[in-house]
Amino acid sequence: MRLTAKATLFSTLLIFILISALLVVSLYSFRAFSIAAAKDHARTAAEIIRVGLTEEMINGVIDKRANLLQRITDVQGLDNARVVRGQHVIDQFGPGNDSEAMVDEIDRRVLASGEPFFQVIDTGMDPQFRATIPYIATSLGNPDCMQCHQVKEGTVLGAVNLTMSLGHMKKDALLTVGAMTAALAIFAVLILLLLRRITRPLVATAEDVQGVVSSALEGEFSRRIPVRSKDEIGQIAADMNQLTAFLERGLRSIRDNVAQLIKCKPSQDTNLLTNTLEMVDGLVDAAHFKQAIEEDESKQEVYRRLGRVLEEEFQIPHYTLYEVSNSKNRMLPVVMDGQSDPGCCHWCDANIMVRSETCRARRTGHLIDGLETPGLCTAFTPGDEENDYRHICIPIIQSGTVGSVVQLIAPPEQEEKLHDALTLINVYLREAAPVIEAKRLMDTLRESTLRDPMTGLHNRRFLEEYSDTIVAGTSRRKSHIAILMLDLDYFKQVNDSHGHDAGDKVIKTMAKILRNAVRSSDLVIRYGGEEFMIILQDSGADHAVAVGEKIRSTVEETRMQVGTTTLHKTISIGVAEFPGDSDTLWQVIKFADVALYQAKERGRNRVVRFLPEMWQDKEEY
Repeated sequence: MRLTAKATLFSTLLIFILISALLVVSLYSFRAFSIAAAKDHARTAAEIIRVGLTEEMINGVIDKRANLLQRITDVQGLDNARVVRGQHVIDQFGPGNDSEAMVDEIDRRVLASGEPFFQVIDTGMDPQFRATIPYIATSLGNPDCMQCHQVKEGTVLGAVNLTMSLGHMKKDALLTVGAMTAALAIFAVLILLLLRRITRPLVATAEDVQGVVSSALEGEFSRRIPVRSKDEIGQIAADMNQLTAFLERGLRSIRDNVAQLIKCKPSQDTNLLTNTLEMVDGLVDAAHFKQAIEEDESKQEVYRRLGRVLEEEFQIPHYTLYEVSNSKNRMLPVVMDGQSDPGCCHWCDANIMVRSETCRARRTGHLIDGLETPGLCTAFTPGDEENDYRHICIPIIQSGTVGSVVQLIAPPEQEEKLHDALTLINVYLREAAPVIEAKRLMDTLRESTLRDPMTGLHNRRFLEEYSDTIVAGTSRRKSHIAILMLDLDYFKQVNDSHGHDAGDKVIKTMAKILRNAVRSSDLVIRYGGEEFMIILQDSGADHAVAVGEKIRSTVEETRMQVGTTTLHKTISIGVAEFPGDSDTLWQVIKFADVALYQAKERGRNRVVRFLPEMWQDKEEY
């Protein structure tokens, strides 16, 4: 219910209650007054009758008493008057005429008790008032009752029975009450009109405030409230207008600044409040995202976190995050549809993994919108069941080149949602770009410290850092690894006789032979100057001996041309197995080194498998 209706209804109800109460009180008061007046009138008439009858008796004209009663009834409002004789009067003077006999129980009760009786008889518009008033014998006053009646003091001699009409009193009361009611009604109407006039600005301003607040909740802050008065209500309207104007300017400024910050054009048609809050919330979430990825240990963690953001924040279940290797001209999928290191492409031609120029986003460095222009990139090749899916590919620029590509996939029913989210997704990608670049640089620097610069092989520091990872992986697979320790025979003579350049060439040749002799999953480590180590994944000692023998024969058959000199070298190899020989990796490495020592002792150019009896002095190694 509106405020105006409430105020009018409440005022009307209050006035009605007041008028009703006044009517009830007035009618009750008039009734009480009429009855009291009728009682006084009846007592006066009864006293006149008593005095007149007594005088007539003294004067000897008591037989004319009917005339007295008739004259009494001529008084306005008095309809009937009669005298009822008591028993003592009957005994002394006889029963009298017929009208003086008792007619009902009321007469008998009054004569017996000596108490007057009054009764209102409601007969509609002309109610009757009956009064039965006793005559009490008394010697006091004038005339003296005892002059005629031979009775004791206080004896009930008779009663006067009077009937009076109250119709004229009721009519007067109703006319008076009606006039009062009309006056009150007129006064109430005037009060309501005055109240309505006074409250109209308040109600109108309240309704305007409600409308302005409702519009503000919907993002519309341009509505203003008319100032209708110069009192507190007018001041409220003026302050409300000032507040909405301030909010409108502030929100527009915030929205435009945030839009400029996230590099998008602010929408002029959408809800200003919701649009601004969404942009600010998105910017805050992006800032939290950047803080989180800055604390991640590696770029792989950053990619995985970015993938979770696409899934959870933007509800994009299908996507691929590619990392571009500019040096190798390759693109590798690092996260695809929530799966890390998928190893293959699902949404694109696999040719992009070996020839990155095939990817249009990688080649041009521009956003590729396959939603607006389907078929724009020919490398996008979804399966038959996903033929109607479309894509957007966003390149991430790092150090002036495309370092990563984010591919977003959407079925037809989600294309509009993806387009709407694109602006905020770009904010996340801009935040992620420098962090990914820094992580990649750190990985490159870290990788450089874990590799031998001459051969490109892993160095001993790599083994020290990743030994726990190697052991954990082997234990998880419940497998074995074989350790081969390799040392070139008489390598010092090469440096002494032919110089360090020749020695470097020999080392590089040995590194190439070792890499070609093992699988890509195996590890080749330059352990020292001319000493190497090979870790064969998921291999036992027997297989390691066979691999070692292959390496030994290859080295023996290799001829290296150094200037005009042809060099011919051999190699000694020691083999041990983890966890077959020991459940400690470094102990197994020592065992392989012991086996290598045995190979040297037995004449070099051979492969020796570690046996427990070779381990005689642990402190020596």
